[in-house]
Amino acid sequence: MTPPPDLTRRQFLTAASLLAGTAALAGCAPASASGSTAQTLQFWHLLSGGDGVTMSQLLDAANAAQDAYRIRPTVLAWGTPYYTKLAMAGAGGRAPDIAIMHATRVAGWAPGGLLDDWDLDRLAELGVDESTFPAPIWQKGIVGGRRFSVALDAHPFVLMFNTDICDAAGVLDSDGRLKPASTPEQFLDQLREVGAVAGGHALSYGYLGDGAQMWRLFYGLYAQHGMAIDLPVGGEMGIDRDAAVETLMFMQSLLDGEIAAAQNDYGTAIAEFATGESGMLMTGVWELRTMQNAGLPFDATMIPTIYGTPAVYADSHSFVLPHQADADAHRRDLTYRFVADMLQGSFGWAEAGHIPAYLPVTESSEYAGLLPQAHYAEAAEHVVYDPEAWFTGSGSNFQGEFGAAVQGVLLSGDDPGAAIDRFTDRVNTLLAQPNPADPEGRWQ
Repeated sequence: MTPPPDLTRRQFLTAASLLAGTAALAGCAPASASGSTAQTLQFWHLLSGGDGVTMSQLLDAANAAQDAYRIRPTVLAWGTPYYTKLAMAGAGGRAPDIAIMHATRVAGWAPGGLLDDWDLDRLAELGVDESTFPAPIWQKGIVGGRRFSVALDAHPFVLMFNTDICDAAGVLDSDGRLKPASTPEQFLDQLREVGAVAGGHALSYGYLGDGAQMWRLFYGLYAQHGMAIDLPVGGEMGIDRDAAVETLMFMQSLLDGEIAAAQNDYGTAIAEFATGESGMLMTGVWELRTMQNAGLPFDATMIPTIYGTPAVYADSHSFVLPHQADADAHRRDLTYRFVADMLQGSFGWAEAGHIPAYLPVTESSEYAGLLPQAHYAEAAEHVVYDPEAWFTGSGSNFQGEFGAAVQGVLLSGDDPGAAIDRFTDRVNTLLAQPNPADPEGRWQ
């Protein structure tokens, strides 16, 4: 991919526009390569806590398994600080060899030249192609007909449940799995049965002040109607208002003080379930380690398909090639080998709760015995990501805008139709603004 002559300046302006209003950029230069060898690859990621420990273990294993490269990781703070520094590194053409990015952020970055695209032939030579990924995950990495990301995983929003409480409530089948519920009424009835046995609530769901939590549940349930939200450049948001209102009303019905607490933040909901006070929890798979460390008897599954179409909200940690003004061909080839090695060795990533994107891992007999992960692995075939626009994705303001529009519905019974209208107006305002990475609309 040959950049136009003004690319460096345009990339810098792109990065500055995308990140306007964020923290100051002091100290954002990429790690120095001084003293490194051609085989040392710089890898930036934003994984901390348990995920960070697991990633360190995977990198140690990758380094020890071969002699061609050594990975030098740099860990930056999640969210705006990470994306600020990565954007500025790409804008200057002095980026790391490889980085982790949420799949939902890629569409807003690729048009501005902040990322380099992948060579599909080279990936295929290393055993990485369309046949080795679930269809929705593979497709998500394509922008403008070119591949800009390669997913390591899917991390969906799921339903965890206390097996002791749910067994006592009679909602488990003979295999100890949660009995299916195929309508909103069936799921509500199931929750009431659990609530009759649980010491606290049937369900823990934290949402206060957390637009991401509200959006994750909403968009997964909305997609179960067989619909998606469309965000056309320069147009108006395409949303089925009736389905959106119905989804919000169902969410509202969960928060009656008996099924779930009417007012709960994320941390309180996690603690309630982890201490055995509730029977179920709606959360991301990233909380798997939390519940395992709590010694809780639990399992996990997809949130029930109550509107007809299996769908689960998710994002993916994905490998990207931040733009380099003069990429070294040998180092770039080693980077491809590293990504292939990580995908093929991602069973350890599954142990942390994430669903590996690489099908030979999730289809293995070893993975089939990994519980509860194997019980929600099917979610990878039904993932739905944020609707695609330059302003959506993990760590962006889009989900916060949704939360600001609808929290009153969940908290105090505000009119859900009016909330959807507020959200629609705000999104239409954003759609009227050009993508800072593509101000001339060349990628429309």
